[in-house]
Amino acid sequence: MNNKILIVEDDIAISEMVKNYLIKDGFIVTTAFDGEEAIVKYLSHVFDLIVLDLMMPKLNGIETMKIIREKSSVPILIMSAKDSDVDKAVGLGLGADDYISKPFSMIEFSARIKAAIRRSTKYSNSDKKDESLIFKVGKLTINIKNFSVVKNNQVISLTSKEFDILKLFIQNPNRVFTKAQIYSFVWKDNYCGDENVINVHMRRLREKIEDNPSNPQYIKTLWGIGYKLEVNE
Repeated sequence: MNNKILIVEDDIAISEMVKNYLIKDGFIVTTAFDGEEAIVKYLSHVFDLIVLDLMMPKLNGIETMKIIREKSSVPILIMSAKDSDVDKAVGLGLGADDYISKPFSMIEFSARIKAAIRRSTKYSNSDKKDESLIFKVGKLTINIKNFSVVKNNQVISLTSKEFDILKLFIQNPNRVFTKAQIYSFVWKDNYCGDENVINVHMRRLREKIEDNPSNPQYIKTLWGIGYKLEVNE
């Protein structure tokens, strides 16, 4: 299987040069031109390595890396014109796996990418990316590994319980869950009949993922029974 690379570089000429070389070298390449776009694409897809420039608009490389590192140990290779020892130390200290300074040899660049992926595969087999952990329903993309939800290219912030409820439904499409079952699966405790806890969390979840929470498209209510995630197969 070809490795998937995300290149985050605001200079279009450099981005295209790197992309074309890596494609010829057998990689599958996706590009982003600022930090915010990089986060959205990262949360919506599975990558084996991220190439990250430091100086970018909207969200710089350091801030972008901080956000990614909160969610994943995916290898990150910094690619930057900033060549001081301080910049290297900051970048690597915040979780980058390697650093290459512009201008650079494309042969060396490709070799470093391959080495970083080999290290990740050798020492972090438990962190291998599994595309079955990404679910797409309508406008929603749910990444179970990254605990993330994206809708219309916008990241949706969910609490841990809201995400666990959505995860339960997304992994069991069209299955009806009673409130007692939802409480048991998500809270991992016996249901004491307090419907308000479930009702509040369901309402908040719908307000975040539905276009019209009063007429939900995704999580449907079966009155007197429970809820289900409706997926047309």
